[in-house]
Order: sequence, then C-alpha cells, then structure tokens
Amino acid sequence: MKFPKTHTLKEIAEIIGTTFIGVDDFPVEGMNEIHVVTPGDIVFVDHPKYYDKALQSAATIILINREVECPEGKALLISDDPFRDFNKLTRYFRPFVAAQSSVLVTAEIGEGTIIQPNCFIGNEVKIGKNCQIHSNVAIYDHTIIGDNVIIHAGSVLGADAFYYKKRSEGFDQLLSGGRVVIEDNVGIGALCTIDRGVSGDTTIGEGTKIDNQVHVGHDTVIGKRCLIASQTGIAGCVIIEDEVTLWGQVGTTSGITIGSKAVVMGQTGVTKSIEGGKSYFGTPVEESREKLKQLANVKRIPELLNKMNE
Repeated sequence: MKFPKTHTLKEIAEIIGTTFIGVDDFPVEGMNEIHVVTPGDIVFVDHPKYYDKALQSAATIILINREVECPEGKALLISDDPFRDFNKLTRYFRPFVAAQSSVLVTAEIGEGTIIQPNCFIGNEVKIGKNCQIHSNVAIYDHTIIGDNVIIHAGSVLGADAFYYKKRSEGFDQLLSGGRVVIEDNVGIGALCTIDRGVSGDTTIGEGTKIDNQVHVGHDTVIGKRCLIASQTGIAGCVIIEDEVTLWGQVGTTSGITIGSKAVVMGQTGVTKSIEGGKSYFGTPVEESREKLKQLANVKRIPELLNKMNE
C-alpha cells in the first residue's frame, strides 16, 4: 500500500509513538508485507528468526522490536509491539469508512456495466466497461475490476485477510488495507470469496475463469487464462502462474508457487511449490502418473502377500 504522499520518518514515528534510527526526513512512501515490499516501504518484524530477512529485504524502513545495527541506506522504527503499530498505520492511512448507500458515490462504474439489485459497491471501487454484476454481490472498498468481467450472485470481493497473532487474551487480527484487483475478461462464479491483500493486492489475471464456491486468500496472485473449479480453496500469498487448471476441491498451503500450465486433479492438497507443465494428484501432492502407479500397487498388496505365503 502506497501512501497518498511521501512522509518523513519523523512523521511516521509520531503517528505510532515510536523512536527511530535514521535522519528525520528519511522518505517513507508506503507499507507492505515482506513478500511485496519495494524501496520506500515499511515492513514489520517481531521475531529474531526473521530479523535478517526483514533487514535485507527491499524495504527501506524496518519496524522492529529491538534496536539492531541499521543497514546502510535504511532506517529503523523501534517498537515494543510492531504488529500493533503496523495496525496503527493501517488505521491511519486506510481507515474504515461506513457506507451511506448501497452504491457509494465515490465508486466509478464504466459504460455498459450492469449492476443487478441488492449489490453493494464500496468506497473508491472502480468497475470497467460492459461488466455484469449479479444480485447480492458485495464489492468492498478500493476493489479494482477491469472490462467484460462477470461476477455471479452472492460473491464477496475484498473481505479481510485471515491473518492473526496469538496473544494471551486471544487472537489479534492484522488489519487489511490492501485491495482486490480483477483484470479484464474474468469470470467469477456464485458464492466465491476473494480476500483483499493485507497491504498489497490480491490479483486475478486476465481471462481467468473461476467456478462457484471458490475461496482465494489474501495477497494471492492468479495468472492469466487459468481455470479453477468449484470448492477449491487457495491460501494466502500463493502465486499461480498462467494457464493453470485446478479441478474441484483442490486445497493449497500458503506461500507456494504453482507453475504455468500445471494441471492439479480434484481433491489434491498442494502442500509445496510445483513445476509447470505437469499433472498432479494426491495429498501430499505428487505427479499424477507416479501417484496413480502407487495406488495401483497398493491394490496388489493382498495378491503379493498371498504369493509370499504359498
């Protein structure tokens, strides 16, 4: 998430009430999670295991819970609770704005687009030309939708990321300030849920078609011309490259990559990154040819035992 204007390190420290290491006017342009940071961004880290990763990332401002040596060309914000203070920044730069109508006046809707009854179109939403938005669709704030997109009834675009920190009193939610971006010619079935990014974008690429009752987690990027069948669940921060096919009831873990033109057969659990151009099946996931051979061999176990006992 980029800020509307560049702020200074001192200004950011005053917003969240922290000390800092760096020059007062060090430029701060936005905030992001570590997998999508760019120079000028703030990233937060609150565990020594990830200090080096954060300090060596593309982010130039690190919100951290210990005073450490600051890398050259970067700045530190020293906080006793970086998770809390990252949320403070989200509230400050992207606060929740209550709706006063079903279609907000700040929404932009392109020529030829049809919005069926009982839809909700939130603040700063942009919808392109010749789209069809069927009844009872909810499109949360800041969502971007291209041209010729069809969204069927009951789908929700832009709900919060499922991202929590466990504390003694319960679970503390990391607030979502990101967006959902739907490119041109995408089809989204009924009762789908596409969560917005925590600070970046959840993206559905051009020409991709999504069946009914599919879930797409926060900050996931789906490529162009993919096919995703019903009841598939895609976790957060997944990269699905172009022309991938996911058949029904596929589930994925977070943070993996599915290579271009991969085909994942129904009810597969994608537990790791997989190469493109191959077919996969099973849990844990394996190439389908090898997995089917294994299943065939399992069926032969009684026969082999009988032969051993003869």
